[in-house]
Amino acid sequence: MYKEAFFAAGNRTMQFKDYYQILGVARDATADDVKKAFRKLARKYHPDVSKEPDAEARMKELNEANAVLSDPEKRAAYDQLGRGFQPGQDFHPPPDWDAGFEFSGRGFSPHEAAEFSDFFAELFGRMGRAPGGHRRMPGEDHHAKVLLDIEDAFSGATRQIALRAPKLDAQGRVTMETRTLNVKIPRGVREGQAIRLAGQGAPGIGGGTPGDLMLEVHFKPHPRFRPDGRDLHMNLPVAPWEAALGATIALDLPHGTIKVRVPAGVQGGKQLRVRGKGIPGEPPGDLLLDIQLVLPPADTPEARQLYETMARELAFDPRHAARN
Repeated sequence: MYKEAFFAAGNRTMQFKDYYQILGVARDATADDVKKAFRKLARKYHPDVSKEPDAEARMKELNEANAVLSDPEKRAAYDQLGRGFQPGQDFHPPPDWDAGFEFSGRGFSPHEAAEFSDFFAELFGRMGRAPGGHRRMPGEDHHAKVLLDIEDAFSGATRQIALRAPKLDAQGRVTMETRTLNVKIPRGVREGQAIRLAGQGAPGIGGGTPGDLMLEVHFKPHPRFRPDGRDLHMNLPVAPWEAALGATIALDLPHGTIKVRVPAGVQGGKQLRVRGKGIPGEPPGDLLLDIQLVLPPADTPEARQLYETMARELAFDPRHAARN
């Protein structure tokens, strides 16, 4: 789907490649300018005719730059992502930078992208895996990544979503076109799940049926919840006496309030599982609670006295288990 199809961010350090500099064109160059520059340089560096010592490497670099700048979709994404970077600069793409972009099924397979640099493969290596490539009669399916609130997965919702798609204007320059859709979010939707909007892709050719629009769901970062499929992770702060004696704690979840029993003697770092209280579905996910032991501050004379009494009377050594 779109997360895999357009951008697979890795942890390795990459260097930014300036495709405009490689082809020797301005950033506002038209499609015709890009084509002419590539043809001129290709005649100079094609390994079959060039006597330049680095002809093969330069030709590979030219092919890569042309593959991006001659495609309105890749060029628009590259311009969005690369704004402010310099050639050779360490490149760390931000997460979800591509949310709200609408792209067709055109693109490179991972095998084809592997012929280019790591920089290209990281950005475009999985783009365009819609089967069939350019279909002549039916319209192409389009793909986009959308960011939703995790609360929508519990109740379902109808959301207005704006999508941007790159287009060539009359002068052959890349522009962005925005359209707004009312999208029904099904209850129980998961991270990575696709919502299909029939007929919202590319128009058909010669009376063919239009393609569909595939929206891949991603959730916005939430201050309390971390989704994992239909499971839901959440930190659960507990006081020392709650951990030592056990407690029943009320938790506010998107679908209401539940009560959770914390067993006596639980340690910080342990995880409690509450079955069926994650994201709805068949079956529903679980709620996974990561215990965080929180100490009250010793910021008053009374609080200090309580801690001193505990230190004196409990004679507890937390490092004893580590030594034995």
